[in-house]
Amino acid sequence: MRIYLNHRFVAETKAVVSVFDHGFLYGDGVFETVRAYEGRLFRLDEHLTRLKESARGLNITLPRTLPAWHRLLYQTLAINHLKNALVRITVSRGTGPIGLDPALCRKPTLVIIPRAFNGCPETPHRKGWKVAIASVRRTPSQALNPRIKSMNFLNNILAKIQAKGNHADEGLMLSLDGYLTEGSVSNLFLIKRRRLYTPAAGLGILEGITRQVVIELAKENRIPLHETRLRPSDLYKADECFLTNTSMEIMPVVKADGMKIGDGKPGPITRHLHEAYRAQVRFECGI
Repeated sequence: MRIYLNHRFVAETKAVVSVFDHGFLYGDGVFETVRAYEGRLFRLDEHLTRLKESARGLNITLPRTLPAWHRLLYQTLAINHLKNALVRITVSRGTGPIGLDPALCRKPTLVIIPRAFNGCPETPHRKGWKVAIASVRRTPSQALNPRIKSMNFLNNILAKIQAKGNHADEGLMLSLDGYLTEGSVSNLFLIKRRRLYTPAAGLGILEGITRQVVIELAKENRIPLHETRLRPSDLYKADECFLTNTSMEIMPVVKADGMKIGDGKPGPITRHLHEAYRAQVRFECGI
């Protein structure tokens, strides 16, 4: 695999950064993951816009213009002979002396890592995932702007560790006042009486690109949608539940903290929305 590192493509064994890179030292940087379907990057502009906003939030200047990003990312696919892939873009503060002052780093470090990806196995989508509510709370927006998708993912990692310890596929985090926010790598949706509910952005969630597509599809399919405050009890009493992110698209949830969601099987609205999502991907990517 050829990795893009700063100004050139290198073999993955040569793709190394300095131990003085502030991304390594402090998690000081931002990232995005984009999915390619049959050679087309889905919702690329939305991902790049969020990358730009995240970088601006950390006062990092992105090293390229939007058209240049397009060319570079498609070149990454071409040079690696990839059509179906996940492409991770990482921009760190850069290399500099130890210390928190951003001025210590003269220019950002840019890394683009592609990998072949044909989608998650069908078995999880058919059987559904188990989730567990973690004791670690979502970092409040007063402490860290949730719109910044930073390299410092420790909050999410702790939630994932707890989920695995509870034999769950994903960990859900609550806000400080006990409302559901999001998973360690996903956004959350509940369905009750054919209405769709998702935690409101004001609770400190990262507003996922896939989440936004689902919101659009719900409106198109006349499924009532509520962005609101949800308690764990709302999760346990839901008729259906699913998670969203770029790689897994829409993942049904069948158990939460050991309790069945609905009848313990992926529900009809979840399946319908996933079919609609894949149709949207085919339309936008010209497949």
